[in-house]
Amino acid sequence: MLRIDPAQFLPRPGLRPLWDALPQARLVGGVVRDLLAGVATADIDLATPDPPDAVMRILAAAGIKTIPTGLAHGTITALCAGQHFEITTLRRDIATDGRHAVVAYTDNWQQDAARRDFTCNAMSLDRSGTVHDYFGGAADLAAGVLRFVGDPATRLAEDYLRLLRFFRFYARFGRQPPAPEVCHALTAAVPGLAQLSVERVWHELKRILAAAAPLASLRLMHHLGVLPAVLPNAALDRLAALLAIDAPADPLLRLAALSPADPTPLADRLRLSGDERQVLLALRGPVPDDSADDRAPRQALAETPATILIQRSWLAGRTAALRHRLATLPAPVFPLQGRDLLAAGLPPGQALGQRLAALRRWWWDGGCTADRAACLAALADLPP
Repeated sequence: MLRIDPAQFLPRPGLRPLWDALPQARLVGGVVRDLLAGVATADIDLATPDPPDAVMRILAAAGIKTIPTGLAHGTITALCAGQHFEITTLRRDIATDGRHAVVAYTDNWQQDAARRDFTCNAMSLDRSGTVHDYFGGAADLAAGVLRFVGDPATRLAEDYLRLLRFFRFYARFGRQPPAPEVCHALTAAVPGLAQLSVERVWHELKRILAAAAPLASLRLMHHLGVLPAVLPNAALDRLAALLAIDAPADPLLRLAALSPADPTPLADRLRLSGDERQVLLALRGPVPDDSADDRAPRQALAETPATILIQRSWLAGRTAALRHRLATLPAPVFPLQGRDLLAAGLPPGQALGQRLAALRRWWWDGGCTADRAACLAALADLPP
């Protein structure tokens, strides 16, 4: 029987009071997998044979606040010691439609585990530290094998989001090529991606791109026809070059590397948020050469935030020395505003704005070093 030392999980804030109130509960899913893999985990989910109304009643009696976040699927959220815990009643699927399931409650842990996607995600852990592993998930995890619980085609047809989840977990834990029947099921499920919202597709793709080493997973996605369905014409060679220089694991930076041309259609296709779209489009701009003196970096910093320029430098294959200069050089700020020209005797109106713009171009052409007095002195030499 596989065990995990309770000292690895019981000290987590809020977990002990929850287990005192719900002694039959177990940790489930990703937290068990990550404890076995020795990696950090963010969310802690629990399951229990108790129905949701009983869970809320028991926790209320223990002074623990609950929120009915997903009662249709048997899930409540408990707030304990400043932490959020999702607690779900054991379930079995009655019907599925490729994205959502109709469920019935059960008190059978193996039935609940059987409805999960991958063996490494189907384990549960009780308070004593015993790992309950009905489908060989621990052995698969240790071997670097990502395997569906039961028949791959059936699991995918139940929820086509699992197609992308496969590659997310493969990027993190996969070290062995998938079995032929798994590859066949993944390819056959590609049309099912049309049932997913674009936002869900981008959410999963973003997590794939955020993996420490996503290239093998993305290459497998390309080989099986999944990547062309979500990112047509993805330039894997450009991403490989980016990864080879140890660029940050930033999903938007990696998405920009995969985009061989104008990323605007891709931003539209994935329905990026306003902030994400702005960053992705900004990454397409110029960046100074490594050999440039400080004039070019100053000019660049006067137009573009250092964070964007540094990301562009990764895409362009620039050196760490340039990134250091971009990070440490003060961003120049044009020292004049319209009121300064008014104070200098220029009349208000469109001409004033044109003179100010021309003066800023003079300042920029000179390397962004002229101070306020120098700019005002140059004003007389500019054409009216």
